[in-house]
Amino acid sequence: MELETWNPPENAEAASQPDGRVDARGANWSGCALGSADLSGAKLCRTDLRGTDLSGSNLEDADLRLARYDTSTRWPDGFDPCGCGAVGPGARLSGVFLNSTDLRGMDLRGAVLMGTYLSGADLSGAVLDGVRLAGADLRRTVMRGASCVGTRFGNAQLDFADLRGAQLQDAQLDSVESIRGADFSAAVGLESIRAQLLGREAHELDCWNPLTRSTTRESLSEDSVGSAMN
Repeated sequence: MELETWNPPENAEAASQPDGRVDARGANWSGCALGSADLSGAKLCRTDLRGTDLSGSNLEDADLRLARYDTSTRWPDGFDPCGCGAVGPGARLSGVFLNSTDLRGMDLRGAVLMGTYLSGADLSGAVLDGVRLAGADLRRTVMRGASCVGTRFGNAQLDFADLRGAQLQDAQLDSVESIRGADFSAAVGLESIRAQLLGREAHELDCWNPLTRSTTRESLSEDSVGSAMN
């Protein structure tokens, strides 16, 4: 490899490289129109494809794991973005390792994340309405300000999760495995389940969260939990 001419993959432009094999891992191609680009076998892991027009591109054997897309992304006819390992609305990512991944502001509505490893991931401001998270590892996950309306948490692990200011209307939290150290301060929509959450074991409720400087019990107090009227 010639270091003088080497270009990091994240700096790759939305066009084929000289050898015809694209390496754009981590690149930002959001909003680009790629025309009839030959992306067969391309390395597009972690590439930002939100709002990107790929409708005329060849994506055969392209590696799209953890690439980001949204409802504005245009795909080739017959291509299934939900099953290619990319992250976005409707993505099927059960059991996938997403530990410590930056997913801030991502639209994940309709995604299937059952058993997904999200420990330490940042989902601040993400849209998780209706997402299935049964069995997911959400320990130390940041979900601050996330929209989790109707989200099914199932038996997910929420130890030390940061849910401050999250929208939790109709979210199913009754059977989560643990909320030890989780912070629900200013979360909206917990009125109907707050008493049930406060009935959990003391070792969960009285656990101190060093990041948010609060216990789970304190974060679930009437003064801390928000309401839809606020």
